[in-house]
Amino acid sequence: MATETAPAAEASTARRLFGTDGVRGVANVHPMTAEMALQLGRALAWIVRSGPHRHRIVIGKDTRLSGYMLEQAIASGICSMGVDVMLCGPLPTPGIAFITHSMRADAGVVISASHNPYQDNGIKFFSRDGFKLPDETELRIERLVLGESGGAEAFRALRPTAHRIGKAQRIDDAIGRYVVFLKSLFPRDLTLDGMTVVVDCAHGAGYRVAPAVFGELGARVVTLSARPDGKNINAGCGAVHPEGMARAVVKHGAQLGIALDGDADRVIVADERGRIVDGDAIMAVVGRDLLRRKQLAKRTLVATVMSNIGLERALRGAGGRVVRTQVGDRYVVDEMRRSGLNFGGEQSGHLVFLDHVTTGDGVCAALNLLEVMLRQGKSLSELARCFEPVPQVQRNVPVREKRPLASLPAVQKAVRAVELALGGDGRVLVRYSGTENKARVLVEGSDARKIAAHADRIVGELQRELA
Repeated sequence: MATETAPAAEASTARRLFGTDGVRGVANVHPMTAEMALQLGRALAWIVRSGPHRHRIVIGKDTRLSGYMLEQAIASGICSMGVDVMLCGPLPTPGIAFITHSMRADAGVVISASHNPYQDNGIKFFSRDGFKLPDETELRIERLVLGESGGAEAFRALRPTAHRIGKAQRIDDAIGRYVVFLKSLFPRDLTLDGMTVVVDCAHGAGYRVAPAVFGELGARVVTLSARPDGKNINAGCGAVHPEGMARAVVKHGAQLGIALDGDADRVIVADERGRIVDGDAIMAVVGRDLLRRKQLAKRTLVATVMSNIGLERALRGAGGRVVRTQVGDRYVVDEMRRSGLNFGGEQSGHLVFLDHVTTGDGVCAALNLLEVMLRQGKSLSELARCFEPVPQVQRNVPVREKRPLASLPAVQKAVRAVELALGGDGRVLVRYSGTENKARVLVEGSDARKIAAHADRIVGELQRELA
């Protein structure tokens, strides 16, 4: 199999707050406390201060109850460093990236735990260009907060007074700005007139944006899960639970179903028959179309080690190739920028169209998929035939601690045994989640029953060692 893997980002064992997507945990439990949020805000403000101009940082959030607490704490920390705050309220993560860049702010903050349940929350940062902060900058912030960095004393001592204290204001038209931007990504010679689209907003940050975009482009929109109450985000709905969306597609005779996650940076769709289509299949459909139109940079798509082998086969059949990175949309974006590529994503539905956006964007991805359907005059079920997934089993194992996998001999023995049994007919991947206390096991091969048994064998050893 001609798989290419991009160089992995250098991991730092010193990272104690940041995972693969910011800081995350149970709200009001360390590290997701108001006290920590205030210190993270102060550290971010310290790092972005440069030059004599008045500095500004954008803050947005999803619809979790704890968002109010963390929003105010971060804003307080930023203002205490003499930096101004621009509050967007509930807005998709890619919307905050867009607002940060378009308003020439110095940084952006997103308060969200993405697809996690409402009791969790998270904090992630964007730089002024709309891209997520690099690992090394997050590590600087972490060390400042923990008092371990050179300059930490000056950081803690800085207390602007009088007119130098920062101020906060709301961007009342943030949603409108972002809706207009998303609509501008859809070709002017196309329209969604006559189409019915089901949109499941997961009671999350996209509950106002997504229906507006598709509706204003002409579609009849059937909206699901768009009544957030602070506690129902991702609850039995959205990209994590797309089954309800899929049933609604059949019920309403829709051409496409769209399920976003809590912060709307990823999407899972359903075809007109109500069959779920994941991120790998979407990448195959769109990637092949970009190849056909000679718009896939270097004929290369970027995916992660979690993506199905079927994606490589689909791209190779159209004259393209796949480069893999470690898990995390930030690493997909890093590789795209490093190698001059313009499309990539994850099986989970984080899809990045770098010609248009700087991070995963569920609505942008759905618009691109609709464009392919309209230009080729085909249904999604027809288009998705190009992707034939190899059977794949994934297991999540809760763990007490994330001991190095290489230090677990029974686990390593089980992995080697499974790899030997699979031969060249599959692959095994065992890793820790970057956002939760879980180990993740993936086994891929031609026989679904056998790979399930192989995965269970590895899971059993992980549970004995770490559960």
